[in-house]
Amino acid sequence: MFRWLNGPGSVFREPLPGSTNYLNAYDHSGNLIRARTQTNPRLNNTEGAVDADSGTGMARHALDQNFAGGKPIPKETADDLMPFPMNRQFRSQPVLSEELRDEIYRMISQEGKSVRIVSEKLEVDMQRVGAVYRLKTIENQWIQEGKRLATPYARAVNEMLPKTPAPPSSKLRAIPHESINDLPVHAATRNQLFHPVPESMHFNRTSAAKVFSRDLLPAEHRIPHPEMVELAKVAQEHRGRDDLIKERREELEKEEAAVLNLKRERTAAREAAALKIENPRWLFRFENIKAESVGKDGRARGGVGARYGVPPQDRKKGQVKIPTRVV
Repeated sequence: MFRWLNGPGSVFREPLPGSTNYLNAYDHSGNLIRARTQTNPRLNNTEGAVDADSGTGMARHALDQNFAGGKPIPKETADDLMPFPMNRQFRSQPVLSEELRDEIYRMISQEGKSVRIVSEKLEVDMQRVGAVYRLKTIENQWIQEGKRLATPYARAVNEMLPKTPAPPSSKLRAIPHESINDLPVHAATRNQLFHPVPESMHFNRTSAAKVFSRDLLPAEHRIPHPEMVELAKVAQEHRGRDDLIKERREELEKEEAAVLNLKRERTAAREAAALKIENPRWLFRFENIKAESVGKDGRARGGVGARYGVPPQDRKKGQVKIPTRVV
């Protein structure tokens, strides 16, 4: 063990900056595999092997010289992102860099952009954008309160994982972090159907959605970013007209901002209409309600307690438990 620690394992004592430094990225002699062609093509032979007694070798020395001289180290390949050498099917997925998280928080808090626009611009999923904004808000609140943060632990973990960097400029396109426009699987589409259609009928995605459910929207309206489909249509119809694409993008951003402002106004009006009674430990909020808001079946979304859910009726006596219709 000590022979390996003082030999090939010595490269892990001082990790290479900007690299995950997984065991699978080095060979048995402690040489970085992806740097062979850049440093010395003879690193496979005995001249480039690491000396087990001294813990030094041509491979690490060449990497240190390149890094100090400003020469970039080759980018990590898929084989370098395998933290477990015996499990070659697992690849470590990238995480958001600290700069990218700060950019997400800045765009929402300072520029007032919506989560949808930030997600489309930085190519990060909307749920992840919302989570980053909430966590950064709590982090800033803790800093103001003087609470200690686990910054050294977070920095150490981030150094061991691949990261998606922030775009160097707002005018440049961001590096995609993940797929942001995947179609969610709706519960109504899980059934296998056979629907006969006349040859003269124009059957499209809207028609297919109505077959599964009357209230189901077509695929282009159920994706997280339907505006990207419209922008792609504009770009295809007006190729080379970047001004039209930019104008349409600005219109979509204005529409999204108007919807966001309307939601904020409704929330502010609701907060102003509520009666608040505060004591040292609790804050009580009283609102005027209508008994008719629960609907005929007591399950309307505007009813009291709708956010907590309504218990199902399948175990009550007298309820029909057999299928009453054929899908």
